[in-house]
Amino acid sequence: MAHEDTQDPLAAWLAEEREVLERVNAGVGCGVSRPEQVAGMTGLQMMQACLRGELPYPSIARTLDFQLLQVDAGRALFQGTPGSGHLNPMGGIHGGWYATLLDSALGCAVHTMMPQGRAYTTAELSVNLVKAIGPKVQRVRAEGRVIHCGRQLATADAKLYGPDGTLYAHGTTTCLVFEMRA
Repeated sequence: MAHEDTQDPLAAWLAEEREVLERVNAGVGCGVSRPEQVAGMTGLQMMQACLRGELPYPSIARTLDFQLLQVDAGRALFQGTPGSGHLNPMGGIHGGWYATLLDSALGCAVHTMMPQGRAYTTAELSVNLVKAIGPKVQRVRAEGRVIHCGRQLATADAKLYGPDGTLYAHGTTTCLVFEMRA
């Protein structure tokens, strides 16, 4: 987990979220990067450019109300706001929302390990929901970490947790690694 104010982790989470959102919203906004924008960049450089607002962030982040907050080599941290737009027919946060947040953290962690000219795609995603996200939970974080990144396969694991440390879900991925097309 990232460094947080031990007195009020939620306040620290919200402050970090505001800072990142101001930066990315002042940048190029949401969309898809064009090949010429990312030419010559490693995966980590691309992710860092997204955080600086120099490359677009994916529109799904706006649709499902989550945001990339931090990236390092082999690690990605997202923060999400569970809300009424994410409810299933029974009134709980839909498992697909958990899965999408975890998939984003897993995939972006793998992305940070891609050298220039290499890319990946998810081949397998496994998600375990261990606790319902209740109406009092204002934010959750999904932190993905690469376990292995080879020439053809990469694996990663992630945890979805609240400001108090409560674990809501965890997951793993296997990604296929390949040369990007020219």
